[in-house]
Amino acid sequence: QVQLTESGGGVVQAGESLKLSCAASGRTSSIDSMTWFHQGPDRERYVVASLNWTASTVYYSEHVKGRFTISGDNVKKTVSLQMNNLEPYDTAIYYCRARVAANTYVWGQGTQVTVSS
Repeated sequence: QVQLTESGGGVVQAGESLKLSCAASGRTSSIDSMTWFHQGPDRERYVVASLNWTASTVYYSEHVKGRFTISGDNVKKTVSLQMNNLEPYDTAIYYCRARVAANTYVWGQGTQVTVSS
């Protein structure tokens, strides 16, 4: 079993920064990618940024390009999301997700980010 633990959420003002972290534990050796999702008031989850160690690729949604940076450690199975110049629209629950096998994913519990204008 794999468990994910997120941290780093909080309340900030527009223009400020936060860093989210996600750490995997348990049987983590099969994890090949980790992704951050944004869940806003509509309760849909949207990909914010993704890191794939097998393919050596990084993905950002258009809305966060240039403001957010994803980084991670393939050995420790950790991933971070540095969020700069935050906007009120970034207010959401942020979830970390790890892919542990083809079409098999594990989710973290989520961490709240609130950006006031």
